[in-house]
Amino acid sequence: VQLQASGGGSVQTGGFLSLSCAASGTIQSIYVMAWYRQAPGNQRELVARINPDGKQVYADSVKGRFTISRDNGKSTLLLQMASLKPDDTAVYYCALDCSVGGIRGMYWGQGTQITVSS
Repeated sequence: VQLQASGGGSVQTGGFLSLSCAASGTIQSIYVMAWYRQAPGNQRELVARINPDGKQVYADSVKGRFTISRDNGKSTLLLQMASLKPDDTAVYYCALDCSVGGIRGMYWGQGTQITVSS
C-alpha cells in the first residue's frame, strides 16, 4: 500500500489550504482514513478521521475549521483547512487502516509540511 499526499505549503493566518492523499495497492477493505500532524517537539496527534460508518471525527482544535472527506471510488482522502492559525503549523500525515492480503494494518503517507505565518 502506498499513500501519496499532495497539497500543503505556506499561508498566512486566516488562509486556506487543502491536502489530498491517494491510496494505491491491493487493498481489500478500508476501515479508517485519517489525517495526523506533528509539530516540532510535539507528539503526532490526530487531526481528523473518517470511521467505517462514515462518521467524521475531529480534534477539538480544528473543529469548525477543517473538513475531512473521502472519495471511495478513488481511495482518496481530502482535508480542507480554513481559518488557519500558526498553531496549525506542522507536518501532516495521511493514514490508512486497511486490510491487505487478509492482514489489517496501518499505513502512513510521507508527510507534507504546512506552515502558517502570523
